Amino acid sequence: MNWDDIQDLERRVLMDGESLVLTDELRDILRLRAAEVALPAPATEQSLQAEATARVLLEEIARRIREGSVRLGRATSQAYKHQQAGDNEAARRVLEAILDVEVVPHYRDVAQIQLEALDEE
Repeated sequence: MNWDDIQDLERRVLMDGESLVLTDELRDILRLRAAEVALPAPATEQSLQAEATARVLLEEIARRIREGSVRLGRATSQAYKHQQAGDNEAARRVLEAILDVEVVPHYRDVAQIQLEALDEE
């Protein structure tokens, strides 16, 4: 999944202080990315009505991407270590724990694929 546009926007707006100007193109990007991180469409549409609420939406999208990535990376590393030690059950528990908390569909899919790969061994 390529979320470079959100990461760039987060850097420019949230870190560098650039103004968030709500163009139709930006609304489309935020709408698409919000759906990709499982934010409800009605709340997204409400957020796209003003720059202040769109900024909060951007923050939430970026947070879900960042935290989900870190969570998945850690879990993948832990699962791999367990797997290398011959403890597939511990690896399975780590990946199942991610599925219990992760909301971003892409990250859930990756964890599910890894879990299914364990079952194939």
